[in-house]
Amino acid sequence: MKIKRSERLIDMTAYILNHPHTLTPLTYFVKKYESAKSSISEDLTIIKKTFKERGFGVLETVAGAAGGVIFTPSIPFSESKTMIDSLCERLSEQDRLLPGGYVYLSDLLGEPQLLKQIGQIISTQYANKNIDAVMTVATKGVPIAQAVSYYLNVPFVIVRRDSKITEGSTVSVNYVSGSSERIEKMELSKRSLKRGSRVLVVDDFMKGGGTVNGMKALIEEFEAELVGITVFAESTFSGRRMVEDYTSLICVKEVDTKTKNITVVPGNYFSVMEEDN
Repeated sequence: MKIKRSERLIDMTAYILNHPHTLTPLTYFVKKYESAKSSISEDLTIIKKTFKERGFGVLETVAGAAGGVIFTPSIPFSESKTMIDSLCERLSEQDRLLPGGYVYLSDLLGEPQLLKQIGQIISTQYANKNIDAVMTVATKGVPIAQAVSYYLNVPFVIVRRDSKITEGSTVSVNYVSGSSERIEKMELSKRSLKRGSRVLVVDDFMKGGGTVNGMKALIEEFEAELVGITVFAESTFSGRRMVEDYTSLICVKEVDTKTKNITVVPGNYFSVMEEDN
């Protein structure tokens, strides 16, 4: 049954937004809406122009018999900056200070809208890096990894510090905790990651970098490739950090345990993005 063009545009836009990094043939829309290919092409031109003007991302047309359209979502630089500046203010609240200089993040990482924005910001950096999987460690990094994997349209894999029987056979590595310098162990199911996969590591908080370094070792065990590392928050570290090449959205620059004052500033995300562009 044919529908009005205005209704068709709304429905097509919703479909495209909900299927990022997915090649959709023009014939799919032609059959669904019982419309001519030329009409569908005109609709896609309108959507493409609107996405570009509003900063939603890029709608690319792929030519050929097996062609179609692919939507690569992104978030405008100005919107990212506004969001990260707002996060810095919220994280500077005194009651967020935890023992050991850590900052309480759980309430923020439980907000669906905020997680959506974080996923958009991180995925924008890696939109054209051909990521095959997003890796994180249980537990607080999971919602971030899930948000990023949605916008990149790839699976996310969870590294655990204790194996579960439901995981089946696992690969484990020992690593040194960056802050406490204790020997720890992490594991990943053998079925979670294919050999040669291009992996993005995402975590919630980094201090000494030991956990992220452990995930790097796991990626090597799977004969996969580490494409990038992004953490939601990092803190200043007096010792030698085990990871040097990474991106952070925010940075806990200074913590005064006596006055409980926390100084939070934007991380290196914007400088990294400027270098990449």
